[in-house]
Amino acid sequence: MKKFITYLFCAALAVPAFAQEEAPAEKPAPAWKTGGNGSFTFNQISFKNWAAGGKNSVTGTFLLKTFANYKSEKVTWDNTLDMGYGLTKYKNEDVQKSEDKLQFTSNYGYDAYKQKWYYSGLFDFKTQFANGYKYDGSQIVDTVSKFMAPAYINIAVGMLYKPSDVFSLFISPLTGRTTIVCDKDFATDYGIDEGKKVRLEYGATVKVKVDKKNIVKNVDYFLTATAFSNLVESPEKIDIDAETGFNLHVNDWLTAIVKFNILFDDDIKYKETYTYFDVDGVECTGVRNRGARVQFKELFGFGLAFHW
Repeated sequence: MKKFITYLFCAALAVPAFAQEEAPAEKPAPAWKTGGNGSFTFNQISFKNWAAGGKNSVTGTFLLKTFANYKSEKVTWDNTLDMGYGLTKYKNEDVQKSEDKLQFTSNYGYDAYKQKWYYSGLFDFKTQFANGYKYDGSQIVDTVSKFMAPAYINIAVGMLYKPSDVFSLFISPLTGRTTIVCDKDFATDYGIDEGKKVRLEYGATVKVKVDKKNIVKNVDYFLTATAFSNLVESPEKIDIDAETGFNLHVNDWLTAIVKFNILFDDDIKYKETYTYFDVDGVECTGVRNRGARVQFKELFGFGLAFHW
């Protein structure tokens, strides 16, 4: 009996040890990571008997960014869909567009050196949802863009340096850039020969991306900057497209965003509004193209946020 009790006691001690040794290994992290974030920001300004003057306005902007990223021992594959649309209404004036963006980017890389350098291919598509207009005060004087007018498609092959999810640098000496206008009336505004809808360019691309969470508490920083040079026609002219800013998280549902866009494209001519008098002496408004200029846009908003 005493031997039997001793045997049971030893067996009871051995079971946890055996279970610990035979426990299944921890499962590796999923190869795919998906998610996104969105926000609806709202600004409203109202004046009444305000001595310094001002104009009543209401602005609403919707932003949405989703991602699906794959990571394995040899492969990294990042996919993002970035969308935004905003409207502004001034008192007694028509609604005007304040934000309009539709962009899809896919970057595939195969390990070349220590999971930091990758042989890489990039696909990028960018356009806008709705018509854009040139205004003279509150009056529309010209239509300057539509859906797929313009649209840009970049296909590039090169090397990707990605030491972490925070920073990446893509360098491509082989880039094909396609500019598309579905409406021929916009052809010359975006560097396309009159009467045509497509222009092909061949050159080199450098793209930098930074996505740093909690750069300080509850503040995220982001940067995406792309430089392209047409090596065949005008290598000295470099097109720049950069977006940077901060997301400030008040809590899980409230956010503030500050975003800046800088764009320079030698093919996009600045449209200048001017006045003239016709043969009957009537004052008229016209639009004429000027040289390319640096384009700048700033967005600041506070509102609701959601993420997954």
